[in-house]
Amino acid sequence: MKDLIVLDLASVGPAARASRVLADFGMQVIKVAPVSAKGGKQVDPVFHAYGAGRGMRRMRVDLKAPKGRTLIRHLASCVDVVIESFRPGVAARLGIGHEDLRAQNPRLVYCSTSGYGQDGPYSGWVGHDINYQALSGYLACSARDARDIPALPGATIADGAGGGMHAALSILAALLERTHTGQGKYLDVSVTDGMLNLMSLYVDQFLATGEDTGPGSGVLTGKYAWYDIYATSDGRFVSVGAIENHFFRNLCRLLELEHFADRQYDAAAQEQMRDAFRARFLTRTRDEWVTLLAAADTCVAPVLSVPEVCADAHLRARGDFTTAVHPERGEFEQLAPLLAGSPRDARPHVVQPPAHTDTDEILRAAALSAAEIASLRAEGCIE
Repeated sequence: MKDLIVLDLASVGPAARASRVLADFGMQVIKVAPVSAKGGKQVDPVFHAYGAGRGMRRMRVDLKAPKGRTLIRHLASCVDVVIESFRPGVAARLGIGHEDLRAQNPRLVYCSTSGYGQDGPYSGWVGHDINYQALSGYLACSARDARDIPALPGATIADGAGGGMHAALSILAALLERTHTGQGKYLDVSVTDGMLNLMSLYVDQFLATGEDTGPGSGVLTGKYAWYDIYATSDGRFVSVGAIENHFFRNLCRLLELEHFADRQYDAAAQEQMRDAFRARFLTRTRDEWVTLLAAADTCVAPVLSVPEVCADAHLRARGDFTTAVHPERGEFEQLAPLLAGSPRDARPHVVQPPAHTDTDEILRAAALSAAEIASLRAEGCIE
């Protein structure tokens, strides 16, 4: 994939997650940010965000300047993928929409990412991760907090999976299709659509049967005692997911609660079973329970904090962390490329300072002369 070039016009959020995935799979990603005098600081991620720019090059272009937009059209004629996350219609008004760029590069895969899609009654709405989770039904199926309100999500599921992985997967599929057709494709990536895909188990169930799902009403939302989270004696937690009967029986045996072994799906037994599980798990520490249960076919795993995740022996053995070097902050760790098949480099990644750009290198590769580059810089179109 090293010969595939991605022009990323987005800043943060789902589109940036998609670029991270594509870069980790070996594509050449060029991130385009505004020039500093016109909002550039808004798109500079914190030094550790999204893999700290690992495997990406960066340039600054003034898209408000006609020559800046002309430059983007020129670059788009030389790349395989364009990703943008402007509000619907903005890219077209700037003259860098799909139709504009496809006219000069029919093989271009053009990906528009937005919260609600390019059309439909909500297409003009602004939003963030929590809003897309809300509209897709995800929050309504989540556990309630102490106020009986859907709990705030603990991760950016919508940006990361509903948007970022959704976009990356669609781009990879379009590139594969291009090898057969020779033609590019336009991708309207809606984060909300991606969240609906993640919610398909419950949405399809309702469409087929009329049966709704909410907290405590389904197998995966707390209806049964053997699919839940339990506190331990040290104030930590274990997760239990013993869906299959033989795993459930193993769990009952090791908890010394075998009188529940034949009542796994007995609705009348669930609260009594849950109370017994709660009491039993409070008799030992989390790690003691993990030692006893996790490797014994019970579907039990510890609930780890982020610091514990970063120190976990299994994740360390899997090589899930890598080293980065920042010019001011020195050496620190980041997550390595994690998706299966993405190449890993044992060498530390050098995190470039915010002012760094690769503009000249990128433009020379796009066949611009030194004089043309100097003229664009003198006019403030690039930085």
